[in-house]
Amino acid sequence: MSTPVRQRRRHRRRCRLSRPAAAPWLTTLQRHLAARILRCHWQAFGTPLLACCRGKHGDHLAQELFAADTVVLAHDGGADPRLIYANAAALRLWERPWAAMIGMPSRLTAEPELRPARAAMLAQAHIHQALRGYCGIRISASGRRFQIRNARLWSLLDDGGRICGQAAAFSDWYWL
Repeated sequence: MSTPVRQRRRHRRRCRLSRPAAAPWLTTLQRHLAARILRCHWQAFGTPLLACCRGKHGDHLAQELFAADTVVLAHDGGADPRLIYANAAALRLWERPWAAMIGMPSRLTAEPELRPARAAMLAQAHIHQALRGYCGIRISASGRRFQIRNARLWSLLDDGGRICGQAAAFSDWYWL
Protein backbone atom coordinates (compact mmCIF):
# COMPACT_ATOMS: atom_id res chain seq x y z
CA MET A 1 0.00 0.00 0.00
CA SER A 2 1.29 3.45 -0.85
CA THR A 3 1.70 6.25 1.54
CA PRO A 4 -0.08 9.57 0.95
CA VAL A 5 3.27 11.20 0.07
CA ARG A 6 3.95 8.64 -2.68
CA GLN A 7 0.42 9.04 -4.00
CA ARG A 8 0.84 12.82 -4.23
CA ARG A 9 4.16 12.41 -6.04
CA ARG A 10 2.60 10.02 -8.56
CA HIS A 11 -0.31 12.39 -9.08
CA ARG A 12 2.06 15.35 -9.69
CA ARG A 13 4.07 13.28 -12.20
CA ARG A 14 0.91 12.28 -14.08
CA CYS A 15 -0.25 15.92 -14.15
CA ARG A 16 3.09 17.10 -15.54
CA LEU A 17 2.96 14.49 -18.28
CA SER A 18 -0.62 15.25 -19.29
CA ARG A 19 -0.37 19.06 -19.13
CA PRO A 20 -1.09 20.55 -22.56
CA ALA A 21 1.69 22.50 -24.22
CA ALA A 22 1.38 26.27 -24.06
CA ALA A 23 0.01 27.96 -27.16
CA PRO A 24 3.02 28.87 -29.34
CA TRP A 25 1.74 32.44 -29.85
CA LEU A 26 1.88 32.96 -26.07
CA THR A 27 5.57 32.25 -25.54
CA THR A 28 7.61 35.11 -24.11
CA LEU A 29 9.21 35.72 -27.51
CA GLN A 30 5.85 35.79 -29.30
CA ARG A 31 4.27 38.05 -26.66
CA HIS A 32 7.09 40.55 -27.23
CA LEU A 33 6.66 40.20 -31.00
CA ALA A 34 2.89 40.81 -30.74
CA ALA A 35 3.58 43.99 -28.75
CA ARG A 36 6.16 45.07 -31.37
CA ILE A 37 3.72 44.44 -34.25
CA LEU A 38 1.05 46.54 -32.54
CA ARG A 39 3.45 49.30 -31.45
CA CYS A 40 5.07 49.63 -34.88
CA HIS A 41 1.66 49.73 -36.58
CA TRP A 42 0.72 52.62 -34.31
CA GLN A 43 3.99 54.41 -35.14
CA ALA A 44 3.58 53.82 -38.89
CA PHE A 45 -0.09 54.75 -39.28
CA GLY A 46 -1.04 56.71 -36.15
CA THR A 47 -3.93 54.33 -35.46
CA PRO A 48 -4.16 51.11 -33.46
CA LEU A 49 -4.18 47.86 -35.40
CA LEU A 50 -6.79 46.48 -33.01
CA ALA A 51 -9.03 48.86 -31.09
CA CYS A 52 -9.78 46.17 -28.50
CA CYS A 53 -6.21 46.07 -27.21
CA ARG A 54 -5.93 49.44 -25.46
CA GLY A 55 -4.63 48.98 -21.94
CA LYS A 56 -3.99 45.25 -22.34
CA HIS A 57 -0.58 43.68 -21.82
CA GLY A 58 1.26 40.38 -22.11
CA ASP A 59 -0.87 37.30 -22.68
CA HIS A 60 -4.05 39.33 -23.23
CA LEU A 61 -2.47 41.44 -25.96
CA ALA A 62 -0.92 38.42 -27.71
CA GLN A 63 -4.18 36.47 -27.47
CA GLU A 64 -6.25 39.37 -28.87
CA LEU A 65 -3.88 39.73 -31.83
CA PHE A 66 -3.92 36.00 -32.49
CA ALA A 67 -7.73 35.80 -32.32
CA ALA A 68 -8.38 38.95 -34.40
CA ASP A 69 -10.52 38.76 -37.53
CA THR A 70 -7.93 40.87 -39.35
CA VAL A 71 -5.25 38.75 -41.03
CA VAL A 72 -1.85 39.62 -39.52
CA LEU A 73 1.53 38.25 -40.65
CA ALA A 74 5.13 39.24 -40.03
CA HIS A 75 8.49 38.15 -41.38
CA ASP A 76 12.05 38.76 -40.21
CA GLY A 77 14.57 41.04 -41.89
CA GLY A 78 16.73 38.35 -43.48
CA ALA A 79 17.82 38.18 -47.12
CA ASP A 80 15.13 35.52 -47.72
CA PRO A 81 12.67 36.60 -45.01
CA ARG A 82 10.96 33.90 -42.99
CA LEU A 83 7.58 34.22 -41.35
CA ILE A 84 7.85 34.90 -37.63
CA TYR A 85 4.18 35.54 -36.90
CA ALA A 86 0.79 34.53 -38.27
CA ASN A 87 -2.46 34.94 -36.39
CA ALA A 88 -5.35 32.46 -36.52
CA ALA A 89 -7.02 34.28 -39.43
CA ALA A 90 -3.77 34.00 -41.45
CA LEU A 91 -3.35 30.33 -40.56
CA ARG A 92 -6.91 29.59 -41.73
CA LEU A 93 -6.48 31.57 -44.96
CA TRP A 94 -3.17 29.93 -45.88
CA GLU A 95 -4.47 26.56 -44.62
CA ARG A 96 -1.40 25.84 -42.52
CA PRO A 97 -0.80 25.06 -38.84
CA TRP A 98 1.46 27.33 -36.79
CA ALA A 99 4.41 24.91 -37.00
CA ALA A 100 4.28 24.85 -40.81
CA MET A 101 3.76 28.59 -41.26
CA ILE A 102 6.32 29.96 -38.80
CA GLY A 103 9.81 29.68 -40.25
CA MET A 104 8.54 29.30 -43.82
CA PRO A 105 10.12 31.70 -46.36
CA SER A 106 7.48 34.40 -46.79
CA ARG A 107 7.97 34.40 -50.58
CA LEU A 108 6.18 31.03 -50.61
CA THR A 109 2.92 32.77 -49.72
CA ALA A 110 2.75 33.88 -53.37
CA GLU A 111 2.92 31.91 -56.60
CA PRO A 112 6.37 31.87 -58.30
CA GLU A 113 5.35 34.15 -61.20
CA LEU A 114 3.94 36.75 -58.75
CA ARG A 115 6.96 36.86 -56.44
CA PRO A 116 8.81 39.67 -58.28
CA ALA A 117 5.81 42.01 -57.88
CA ARG A 118 5.55 41.01 -54.22
CA ALA A 119 9.27 41.70 -53.70
CA ALA A 120 8.94 45.14 -55.33
CA MET A 121 6.05 46.02 -53.03
CA LEU A 122 8.01 44.90 -49.97
CA ALA A 123 10.95 47.04 -51.10
CA GLN A 124 8.66 50.08 -51.37
CA ALA A 125 7.25 49.38 -47.92
CA HIS A 126 10.83 49.09 -46.60
CA ILE A 127 11.83 52.45 -48.10
CA HIS A 128 8.78 54.28 -46.76
CA GLN A 129 8.46 52.11 -43.61
CA ALA A 130 4.70 51.91 -44.28
CA LEU A 131 2.38 51.32 -47.20
CA ARG A 132 -1.41 51.32 -47.51
CA GLY A 133 -3.70 49.89 -50.15
CA TYR A 134 -1.61 46.97 -51.40
CA CYS A 135 -3.43 44.38 -53.53
CA GLY A 136 -2.03 41.04 -54.62
CA ILE A 137 -2.74 37.40 -55.27
CA ARG A 138 -1.60 34.74 -52.83
CA ILE A 139 -1.84 30.96 -52.65
CA SER A 140 -2.79 28.65 -49.79
CA ALA A 141 -1.13 25.36 -48.88
CA SER A 142 -3.77 23.43 -50.83
CA GLY A 143 -3.21 25.56 -53.94
CA ARG A 144 -6.27 27.80 -53.56
CA ARG A 145 -5.63 31.28 -54.92
CA PHE A 146 -7.02 34.39 -53.27
CA GLN A 147 -6.88 38.13 -53.83
CA ILE A 148 -5.99 40.45 -50.97
CA ARG A 149 -7.01 44.10 -51.12
CA ASN A 150 -6.19 47.20 -49.11
CA ALA A 151 -3.41 45.55 -47.14
CA ARG A 152 -1.27 47.65 -44.83
CA LEU A 153 2.44 46.90 -44.66
CA TRP A 154 4.84 48.38 -42.15
CA SER A 155 8.35 47.98 -40.85
CA LEU A 156 9.07 46.31 -37.54
CA LEU A 157 11.67 48.17 -35.52
CA ASP A 158 13.93 46.66 -32.87
CA ASP A 159 14.59 48.36 -29.53
CA GLY A 160 17.33 50.43 -31.17
CA GLY A 161 14.98 51.74 -33.88
CA ARG A 162 16.51 49.59 -36.64
CA ILE A 163 14.29 47.73 -39.11
CA CYS A 164 14.18 44.05 -38.12
CA GLY A 165 11.27 42.84 -40.26
CA GLN A 166 7.96 43.72 -41.82
CA ALA A 167 4.33 43.06 -40.95
CA ALA A 168 1.14 43.06 -42.99
CA ALA A 169 -2.54 43.22 -42.10
CA PHE A 170 -5.70 43.03 -44.16
CA SER A 171 -9.36 42.22 -43.78
CA ASP A 172 -10.42 42.41 -47.42
CA TRP A 173 -9.80 39.23 -49.45
CA TYR A 174 -11.70 36.77 -51.63
CA TRP A 175 -11.12 33.37 -53.26
CA LEU A 176 -10.34 33.36 -56.98
